[in-house]
Amino acid sequence: MILEFGTKAETLATLNKVKLSAKIPFSIYFSYKEWMGGNHGIIKSVHDNILGRLIVRSSCMAEDSHSQSNAGAFLSVANVEFGFLESAIEQVFSSYGEHPDDNDQVLVQPMLEHVVLSGVAFSHDPSSCSPYRVINWYEGDNTAFITSGCGGKIWISSSHVSSDKIENPYISQVIKLIDELLVYFGGVPVDCEFAFTKSDDCLTLWLLQARPLILKSRSDPDHEHYKRLRQIADKVELGMSEHPFLMGKRTVYGVMPDWNPAEIIGLRPKPLALSLYRELITDSTWAYQRNNYGYRNLRSFPLMLHFYGMPYIDVRLSFNSFIPANLPDNVAGKLVDAYIDRLLDKPYLHDKVEFEIVYSCYTLDLHQRLQSLKNEGFSEREISTITEHLKTLTNKIIDPELGLWKEDASKLDILKERRERLLQSSIGKLDTIYWLIEDTKRYGTLPFAGLARAGFIAVQFLKSLVSVGVFTQHDYDCFMNSLSTVSGQLSHDRDILSKELFLNKYGHLRPGTYDIESPRYDEAPDLYFDWNSSTSNAASMSSPFSLTLNQMKSISALLRDHGLKPDVVGLFDFLESGIELREWSKFEFTRNLSDIIALVGSYGESLGFSKSEMSYCDISVFKELQVGAMDPVDAIRRSIDVGMSRYKDSLKIILPPVITSPDDVWAFELSEANPNFITQGVTTGHVVTDSNKDHFSGAIIFIQSADPGYDWIFSYPIAGLVTAWGGANSHMAIRAGELGIPAIIGAGEVLFKKWSSVSRITINCAAKKVDILS
Repeated sequence: MILEFGTKAETLATLNKVKLSAKIPFSIYFSYKEWMGGNHGIIKSVHDNILGRLIVRSSCMAEDSHSQSNAGAFLSVANVEFGFLESAIEQVFSSYGEHPDDNDQVLVQPMLEHVVLSGVAFSHDPSSCSPYRVINWYEGDNTAFITSGCGGKIWISSSHVSSDKIENPYISQVIKLIDELLVYFGGVPVDCEFAFTKSDDCLTLWLLQARPLILKSRSDPDHEHYKRLRQIADKVELGMSEHPFLMGKRTVYGVMPDWNPAEIIGLRPKPLALSLYRELITDSTWAYQRNNYGYRNLRSFPLMLHFYGMPYIDVRLSFNSFIPANLPDNVAGKLVDAYIDRLLDKPYLHDKVEFEIVYSCYTLDLHQRLQSLKNEGFSEREISTITEHLKTLTNKIIDPELGLWKEDASKLDILKERRERLLQSSIGKLDTIYWLIEDTKRYGTLPFAGLARAGFIAVQFLKSLVSVGVFTQHDYDCFMNSLSTVSGQLSHDRDILSKELFLNKYGHLRPGTYDIESPRYDEAPDLYFDWNSSTSNAASMSSPFSLTLNQMKSISALLRDHGLKPDVVGLFDFLESGIELREWSKFEFTRNLSDIIALVGSYGESLGFSKSEMSYCDISVFKELQVGAMDPVDAIRRSIDVGMSRYKDSLKIILPPVITSPDDVWAFELSEANPNFITQGVTTGHVVTDSNKDHFSGAIIFIQSADPGYDWIFSYPIAGLVTAWGGANSHMAIRAGELGIPAIIGAGEVLFKKWSSVSRITINCAAKKVDILS
């Protein structure tokens, strides 16, 4: 028997007649016509049948239909005492409009008592339209918490996961209920509200509402969805075993550990962006740099793989690459396994692995930090061995005369000179694209990777100065604010340069550095800047920082006692240069990258392809066209078709930020992240997204990533910044700290969605706290 949806009240009444694993509260409902015809009998019926407090709920003809849900559009009144019942009913009918339809209804039920958990559940994910059971719940007695948009926990599982396979008893029962509703309503996607009550240790599931779930397109057949997830799970399974050339018994996959793809190209990048990131960095450049700087040789291992176009970092590879090259294999393997166990224990640290999980360099507080290894089975001798190898490696990097970062910095001038020669030459676009790619790897991303490593080491060393008591947090902040960065220079130049000169210098930047569909600054300058006002957030170019005599003496003694090569002057030259050059090298190599993307777009346009179409093209096709004689239209069209198909598949898949086993592909809880709070400040403001720049003044701006192309945001007088993705050492973290703007970098999907859906918040960075005001 296939049931039909009706109004809220009618659907519950229909479901009350069939066998369900959930209970439905006793209900009395009536139409507007019946109410206006005389309400005495209705009031008496409620009095005679329902004891205690009541909830008066909307059940309008305009809600819960197959075409629109109008969820939350009409009033419901909770905790109503019987004496106020008539008034509450009038309020609900009034919320339908000035002239309610005669058939509009109101539903009266008892207020549930001893509620321990409540939420909403979907049979399909509304965004992807795929058959995922999505459950959003809140632990507590407020049944309106989730429906009011205040967040809560989120569980996602494929329709192929049986309810009896799920350990959480709450989730298991709700999924069973969803499956029952799908059967009764003939497979029509369903949206329901539920609550659990607990009395005398007896747990009861209540169904509070069921309605059709309105999807923007039809869901794929279950077998197609299963096929995709099966292939991903099989790929993950391969990483759960040992590899002959790697330390560590198994791996973990994440969207943020090491080179942060979620931050730089997004969770579902178009194929051109994904292939460019692989080509320029994660296929080989990343490993060459690590090995050059004294870490283990991981050459020929691609760091990033993708699941139907969704990029993930192979964490075992990353952790191997942070091991000093000459560390004995037995200690190295033990260390990699310890790192992986730490991440498995605290997966929310996936965007902080270098600060919270691995030991990638020597610092003044390393001895104290390494003590935790004793609890992980390491002997004093092994810890001493790790210490000495990290010290040797670090000395090689920070050497004041022969430091590896100095050679990397010199390559940026070669990159610039070769780029100018290429762009002024008469070679064709394909040759120019090819050589810009090769030069970007050799003279751009390779030295950038090295300078980024130097920057990470510099920040860790600065933090250790705080840890050992030589610096206060204020000293640390003052040093960071004293640095001359690209962002600071941009803000300064925005005020003093003409529009033409400014765009000549910074015009290659774009939000979404690898995204061909994101306009460069010089392609849409008025989209990003208000040329009639100054940059209100622009800090002075830099505030001088100086050490006290006591600090210099303390640091000098520490360097000597720890066996580190530089003197105080040499150390601070490294600390300053490492952080500054990280930003400048990124600025320079993205000139090449931006020109590559522009040439790909113009070449495609010459063959009749739009930028949107070219975003689905893999960059490898241009390398093939450069070396072979073939029909370029046919080659690009085939690449676009393959890329478009894969991208469409990626939109139908939901995966967790950290995948620890094949089971995570099928079902997972989206846990809250551990965000990075920048500055010690407090700020309050309205929540505004980056697409609404007219309301930036005094607002807290929400953007997906900490991409440097979003630097234009700081030309407005914003009150704060929140990003979904980004690490403590990301570009926007440094920039916010430099300007003293309270910011949250890397909020994660759950918190970002929660905070961005409200109107006004307060961010307290010192307390690491966010308050929702409205």
